[in-house]
Amino acid sequence: MLFMYFQTQMSLLRDWNPSMVWNTAVTVFAACTFNFGPHALTLPHLDFGRFNPDRGGHLILWDLKLVIRFPPGSTILIPSAIIRHSNVPIAADEFRCSFVQYTAGGLFRFIRNGFKTDDAFELTATREEKSERAEEAKTRWAKGVAMYSTLDSLKRS
Repeated sequence: MLFMYFQTQMSLLRDWNPSMVWNTAVTVFAACTFNFGPHALTLPHLDFGRFNPDRGGHLILWDLKLVIRFPPGSTILIPSAIIRHSNVPIAADEFRCSFVQYTAGGLFRFIRNGFKTDDAFELTATREEKSERAEEAKTRWAKGVAMYSTLDSLKRS
């Protein structure tokens, strides 16, 4: 469900501005970052390199109190704006780099605002639109969390 949401939003953005240049046509994310190391510490990412994943490179999700072994070639999808995260350093003689894909929350707000900033939306929205936005805000968090897959939903697939 989350993938479909991202796909729909990026399609709306493409339709709004067809001349926009995209990093790649095969992703639902609007932006990417390459971290070429040699000791990259990054946001959610795809790791590759020469390091011992038992000694370093673990992903730390602070709010969940988790330290996850994260070997080369691993990937993860986390809501990085709401879960504090970091990585365990690797040894000085080891190598690690990463590729991160993401879409800033402000871009989703821009699309939801009818391709306007929050300030422009507030200046032009009717009282009814502002009321609808306030009602939507009450359930936005729960609806967002519900888009993530669970083990049970993956088993049913």
